[in-house]
Order: sequence, then C-alpha cells, then structure tokens
Amino acid sequence: MASETSRGDETDNFVGPVIRAGDFADVVARSIEDDNPGKEVRIVDRGDYVRIHTAQVCRLTRKALERHLGHSYELRMLEIEMPSFCGRLRTRDDEYVWFYDH
Repeated sequence: MASETSRGDETDNFVGPVIRAGDFADVVARSIEDDNPGKEVRIVDRGDYVRIHTAQVCRLTRKALERHLGHSYELRMLEIEMPSFCGRLRTRDDEYVWFYDH
C-alpha cells in the first residue's frame, strides 16, 4: 500500500475515488488499474474507506467494472459506495473520469 504523505506538487495532483472498504473497493481498484494502463495507481487503505488515485487523470469504465464484477452494473450506482473523491469528476453512462484542474 502506498503512503499518503504530501510531498508538495508530487502528490497534490493525484485524483480518483474514495470507496467504502470491502470487496467492491478491490473491484474498483482492479478496474482502475485496467482502465489506466502504464499509470501508477495508488491504493491507500484507511480502514473504513480506500483511496484509489492516479496522477492527473483517473478513468473508470463500466466495461472494466462489469468484467471484474461478473455482472452488469449501472455506473451511477458507484456514488452509493463513493463517499468522496479527489479532483474534479466528469460522469457519463459508460465512464467516470476524475481529473486535476488547478
């Protein structure tokens, strides 16, 4: 697990969801890893919730989430499990994109 200590600009531009801890958080983390190839995905377990972040832009698609869940899923339902997030969020039926906007 990554440490969440701020080191100035190096970590200030990380964006993504904060998900309630549990199996669903693991599915979201694996899906984000698939949807952001070549990017470092930081996963910080805080006990009750899990921060899942990437630098600048973090993309999560319904397709990846459904593949890891093994069944269909309405992406808007993610908000029930996502009490917070870092960055700005753009939503569509098929993907959520968190992005850094300074």
